Amino acid sequence: MIRIVALTPAGKQLAERLQAEWPEANKFEVRVDYKPKPFAESVQSAFQNGDWLMFICATGIVMRTLAPVIQDKYQDPPVLVLDEEGKFVIPLLSGHEGGANEWGAQVANRLGAQLVMTTAKPYLNPIYTLGMGCERHCPLAFLESLMLEALAQKGLTPSDIHSLNSIDIKADETHLIALAEKYNWNFNTYSAQELVPMEALLSTKSDYIYNTVGVYGVAESAALLAAQNETGIDPELVLNKIKNAKATVAVARGFVET
Repeated sequence: MIRIVALTPAGKQLAERLQAEWPEANKFEVRVDYKPKPFAESVQSAFQNGDWLMFICATGIVMRTLAPVIQDKYQDPPVLVLDEEGKFVIPLLSGHEGGANEWGAQVANRLGAQLVMTTAKPYLNPIYTLGMGCERHCPLAFLESLMLEALAQKGLTPSDIHSLNSIDIKADETHLIALAEKYNWNFNTYSAQELVPMEALLSTKSDYIYNTVGVYGVAESAALLAAQNETGIDPELVLNKIKNAKATVAVARGFVET
């Protein structure tokens, strides 16, 4: 569940706007909590329950309230703080590991707000790229369902994605091309030689894939290289590769200045 906590009338208005516009509302219940009572107990309970929390109030209030229940960045749910005018979005807790940085970037983009990311790369906007590998003549349904699952895991939508990417032996893969066309993405392919420099950033390495195509992982390598090409800086994996019976997909990210 996503909980948007507001303490002022202006904050409540912003919260209701976000609730109405949030594209993932069909996957996550989005609830507005206006002046919840008792405040500390309600917020702490939601935090311990693993709810994603968005506060429209002062940062100090949030920190004082959550301090008794904070554990670590690997267990705590993501927490954002916004000002009531919706000008600034701060990923406060579980920025990278918990997904608050990506979530904050999405909220900032929809509001036209400034993302204040204090963990790393402040004042930059993310560029998300998809990498996919698949069996020859993989049906579109396998590709699309896996892609949508990957995006849902990170709270992303197809409109957040810049491009679809793979290895050059898939340049004529009919349904990869069809998937890119359906969502208006560029479809890029790269040679094994071009993908090799991404090896150090891979989450896992498959000797089987290496012996077959010359790189240790197609989906992650292609996503990473595309993000690097688009931003000119070192990329990072947002989602390590996941797979179904016929395909693999990974999500990478780079940053550009606003």
